[in-house]
Amino acid sequence: MDDAERKLFVLDTNILLHEPLAFFSFQEHDVVIPMTVLEELDRIKDSKRDVSRDARVAIRALEDIFHDAPPEQISAGIPFNDKVAHSGTIAIFADYEVKQTVHAFSDKAGDNRILNSVLFLQQKHAPRSVVLVTKDINMRLRAKGAGVLYVDDYRTDQLIDDVALLTKGFHRYQGDFWENVAECQSENKGRSTLHTLPKNLFETPFVNQYLLDEGNDFAARIQSIDDESVTIKDISQERLMHRQAWGVNPKNIYQGMALDAMLDPRIDLVILTGPAGCGKTILAMAAALEQVIEKGMYDKIIVTRNTPEIAESIGFLPGTEEEKMIPWLAAVTDTMEALHKHDVCTDGSMKYIFDKANIQFKSINFMRGRSIQNAFVLLDECQNLTASQIKTIITRCGEGTKIVCSGNLAQIDSNYLSPVTSGLTYIVERFKNFEGSANIYLNGVVRSRLAEFAEENL
Repeated sequence: MDDAERKLFVLDTNILLHEPLAFFSFQEHDVVIPMTVLEELDRIKDSKRDVSRDARVAIRALEDIFHDAPPEQISAGIPFNDKVAHSGTIAIFADYEVKQTVHAFSDKAGDNRILNSVLFLQQKHAPRSVVLVTKDINMRLRAKGAGVLYVDDYRTDQLIDDVALLTKGFHRYQGDFWENVAECQSENKGRSTLHTLPKNLFETPFVNQYLLDEGNDFAARIQSIDDESVTIKDISQERLMHRQAWGVNPKNIYQGMALDAMLDPRIDLVILTGPAGCGKTILAMAAALEQVIEKGMYDKIIVTRNTPEIAESIGFLPGTEEEKMIPWLAAVTDTMEALHKHDVCTDGSMKYIFDKANIQFKSINFMRGRSIQNAFVLLDECQNLTASQIKTIITRCGEGTKIVCSGNLAQIDSNYLSPVTSGLTYIVERFKNFEGSANIYLNGVVRSRLAEFAEENL
């Protein structure tokens, strides 16, 4: 595109914290990085917050672009690609110089200086489109109120526009499934019955998607998909409801599907989503204990989750890494107590199981660079992780390792994530066509009637 068609994008700090190399997504246009953004990145890079690493990555990437350029060229803009005519550029804008020109905000707060920069550039480059890109909803509202014509969110990494569109891992048909089937080829493979059906019977099929109908019998899982047909494995709802792991039986069909996926050795990644109290953690721990102790399929159980910064709240916790992780993994210890509450000595049983199953509590901060072999990995509270953090964990899994990722998108605590940008949402969409993964949305709260009422009414 020529110079008149190119837009001018002004990036807020939170964009580079969310995706440090985000400016390369706009390289066919002109990108402006206000000086205030660099100042905020500088303050964050040395902090103890989770995003400090992303700040350092963004700073290094900008240094690689600008390191040989003179100041005049940095202000004017450096082309992303010297070999392409009319290539987009990236520039650093000294936003402290616009105070005498634009008086929308008089104080020196960072957001206000960035807004002044956008208003100045909008006036200077008219009629070109100057777009402020920020993930801060309040910043977008303030920008529109101040007169910024174009304000947008960073959507390059958003695979869906609304979390309601997130696949649930199963599809329920109205009425009887077989009433809609005109032709079917069936075959028996060992103890399994496979049916090959026309592809037009399925709306959006993907491998390992579960199929249900409104009756009380039919249940199946998609095995393979080609251009004209879909092969499904007939399971039946009765068989799903009789799945068992470590003495735990499913309380509804959704838990039955989850157990079926976690107990299948051909599935390497299981993603469990759903509201609080739907049984994600207890099912995962039961499946882990069953396969490690009873079946001997794995050598150990590794439980990990993100650890919020604790140094400023209750001080540093003493002990080993496992002991430091115990407060953050109380949900797992609570689950272990629930699984063994009827034992003669609950504490003795738990100590024996922890040793027998070789259960290890690990922080994701120390997972980079590891290679985990022959283990059952439980990654809890995934909704608070970014896509890159979850990628760090999944890429650690070596041969013979199974990983279960669980989380509730309604309980995101991170200031930089929303349900559509959470790493949990990202892996659900990215892995739905991978034959070695399954995703189950556990519908329904089974913890207690109190928890169920609270989930529905609060």
